[in-house]
Amino acid sequence: MTAQDDFVTDAMQFAPQLFSTALRMTRNKSDAEDLVQETFIKAWRSFHTFQTGTNLRAWLYRIMTNTFINKYNSKQRRPSETELDEVEELYLYKRLGSIDQSKLSSSAEDQMLELFTDDEVKHALEELPESFRLPVLLSDVDGFSYKEISEMLDIPLGTVMSRLHRGRKAMQKMLYEYAKERGLVNESLIEQGTGE
Repeated sequence: MTAQDDFVTDAMQFAPQLFSTALRMTRNKSDAEDLVQETFIKAWRSFHTFQTGTNLRAWLYRIMTNTFINKYNSKQRRPSETELDEVEELYLYKRLGSIDQSKLSSSAEDQMLELFTDDEVKHALEELPESFRLPVLLSDVDGFSYKEISEMLDIPLGTVMSRLHRGRKAMQKMLYEYAKERGLVNESLIEQGTGE
């Protein structure tokens, strides 16, 4: 087996993870399949640039992220980053007291997420503007470090942290709305607790 054959074998183990992320990026199965295929083609062609012993998964994600940004982003207008400016700090957590405490059991974040269906969390993530969705997806779903995300998206570390912060705040607000719709929120407690 050649080094390139080994590379292909090693890279293919990440195909399901890449597809899952591509699906969240593109929001379309056909586009996600194309994105993953294009990622593997580019990785194959750029095999000579991969440094053995470095993080293959992160390298593949960087290729995929750059491909998505360059190809799919050119089809859409750039989202305005000011769309999330008005989201209150710790929106969901400040309203924790308004949620039925008998439904909570572990850490605050885990407790909150356990209240929502996978579809609700997925929808909240997918509703984020792309510049916030990608960092949240790469960090909170795929487990990459801030530094790795900075390299993948080719943006400064501070920008990664800012976009993660603002993206998570926006998700909290959306999830809070789902909680209200499902009757998990006691509106009278909100009014008493926030003075609204």
